Amino acid sequence: MNRKAVVIGGGYGGLASAALLARDGWKVTLLEKNSTLGGRARSWEIQGYTFDLGPSWYLMPEVFERFFSLFDVKREDYYSLRPLDPYYKVFFNEGESSVLTGDERQHEALFDSFQPGGGEALQRYKEQASYKYKVAMEEFLYRDYKRVSEFFNRKLMSEGLKLGVFKKLDKFVSQYVQDRRAKQILEYAMVFLGTDPADAPALYSIMSHVDLELGVFFPEKGMAGVAQGMAALCRQLGVTLVTDAEVTSITGSKDRADRVITADGTTYEADVVVASGDYHHMETQLLSSEHRTYSRRYWDSRVLAPSMFIAYLGIGRKLQGLEHHNLYFKEHWTDHFKTIFQTPSWPGDPCFYLSCISKTDSSSAPEGCENVFLLVPTAPGLEDSDRQREDYLNHVLAHVKRITGEDLTKDVEVQRIFTQRDFITDYHAFKGTALGLSHTLRQTAVFRPASRSRHLKNLFYAGQYTHPGVGVPMVLIAAENVTGEIRKIYGAPTA
Repeated sequence: MNRKAVVIGGGYGGLASAALLARDGWKVTLLEKNSTLGGRARSWEIQGYTFDLGPSWYLMPEVFERFFSLFDVKREDYYSLRPLDPYYKVFFNEGESSVLTGDERQHEALFDSFQPGGGEALQRYKEQASYKYKVAMEEFLYRDYKRVSEFFNRKLMSEGLKLGVFKKLDKFVSQYVQDRRAKQILEYAMVFLGTDPADAPALYSIMSHVDLELGVFFPEKGMAGVAQGMAALCRQLGVTLVTDAEVTSITGSKDRADRVITADGTTYEADVVVASGDYHHMETQLLSSEHRTYSRRYWDSRVLAPSMFIAYLGIGRKLQGLEHHNLYFKEHWTDHFKTIFQTPSWPGDPCFYLSCISKTDSSSAPEGCENVFLLVPTAPGLEDSDRQREDYLNHVLAHVKRITGEDLTKDVEVQRIFTQRDFITDYHAFKGTALGLSHTLRQTAVFRPASRSRHLKNLFYAGQYTHPGVGVPMVLIAAENVTGEIRKIYGAPTA
């Protein structure tokens, strides 16, 4: 039958979708706007340094193992993986920090130091998080929702109360621990899912199971190495991978998409199209108005996840006070969230994430040097001039020195700033968001953008905007969900 599938976007979602379609017998062409594959998970090499440009945490390893098992291959055939210990270091104030390790007893002792009975409270919290995680993996994540009735079904209504779907995470955590440091350790992951913990469904307490129980890992060649491994799998399956191929339009007749056209005028005929770039851009810029599922009013009403102010720094000396992953949580971190979600502005005393992957991977920096990735979550849509970027970098570096004691303005061999305007230029990100849509209750599961076009029945969407949402593991699950839906509709064609 030799039916053709075109996948738009060469990030994790696009690569995973392309591989799964090829496995099912489709003749697949993947089109990537940039010169290299990986989407946000690209790398940048300069002067002996190799930086991961985007994702830097490898969590939920079983999702990756499951993905590769769908092809009867092993993940280790495509990239190696090493567990991190310690997991990460947390800075709370000047001179106060804690290191989280793989030792469960250390976790309990740390929480006991925060408040009386904190260790026992942590254990109870982790038990419910583990239960939620198991139910979420088995019942809710690996499925696509098309109607509200499918989400608010009997199973959800019975399990949902246990899962805390209808509670807010911050209040839920407060039922177990009250010390702000303990709460921040249990809630911080929501920042990377693009949501204020005060607005996130309590379902996301599963993230404490993800990092404290399942562990934190580092893949060979970083997160970009994972994308490279997936690209290798695609090639083995016969996927045609085309870079420097920005898609400018998806044309359709009646209720079907028939062609995908790139900036150089090349036309790709398609029986199925899977769009895995920025959902808003693909809907509003690649489709004619009559083929769009969502209105401008819909997009303007969405709660966007943060953008990010990122600095990639090559430091010509070793840094003694940092681990591979490092986090700073200010005492009143709601002030930072307000600058993102309520009164958009550059945060003056920001929380930040700082990774130093050269602590684990010596090949990522020249000998005796450090590879530093510094990130501050920010509101999308802020002024982003060259002057603003430079001024804010100086402000943040002074802030980092005050909190960690490390002066990142000295011995700088490489420096690059990446902010919302770069997310727009490189990924067509809606208003410069780094992640997509925030994970509020009204933007969860069936309330996220649909994985199938309302008007073009053979146009599907994958990636972080669709269910289950933000994060590399979630994007892999989304790819499995959408290609499973395609298989139900079209069967598994043979070449």
